[in-house]
Amino acid sequence: MTVGLLLAAGEGQRLGHGPKAMLRAPDADSLVRRAVITLLDGGCDRVVVVAGAGADEVRAELSTLPCQLVVNPAWSSGLASSFAAGVAEAARLGASRVLVALVDQPGLTPGAVEHLLARAAPSRVTAAAYDGERGHPLLLPLAFAQEAAAQATGDAGAREWLRAHPELVDLVELGHLADGRDIDTPTDLAAWREAR
Repeated sequence: MTVGLLLAAGEGQRLGHGPKAMLRAPDADSLVRRAVITLLDGGCDRVVVVAGAGADEVRAELSTLPCQLVVNPAWSSGLASSFAAGVAEAARLGASRVLVALVDQPGLTPGAVEHLLARAAPSRVTAAAYDGERGHPLLLPLAFAQEAAAQATGDAGAREWLRAHPELVDLVELGHLADGRDIDTPTDLAAWREAR
């Protein structure tokens, strides 16, 4: 079973518009709602959303979608705690593999998720690549995800584990199916909204 793990706990302080999960373009779904639908339509069996900042808003936004919400009370300590909370919930749900996605990546498409899942090899990590550069989503067998979560600190998720195990990582190019850019700055946010 593939569980999509959507990391959506950040407050988006640099953007100044409230929690990233709740950002939206005019006449569009919020980032968190859009991402959950993308993961489900792309082939994830279940979706776990880890919320932190604005958790009540996120819960209300997702109330009509079939997903599991985990509230991370330590979200402000960095992404590592949200990653660990999400992996623990995925394990509780019986996941055999975990697809880690970021809420602030609105260019992800169901087709890209489906392509990544279809090209995953057993006992390997399958990572999205955009023009050859590793990005998200990232598909890990549950045991690897648990190892990575146990080692994660601060604002890094699986980064240190991946750095220590490059021989286990396969890159799958998604640039022809999705836009891998994150929304990290006001300029990024404006560009995304204008493109809608």
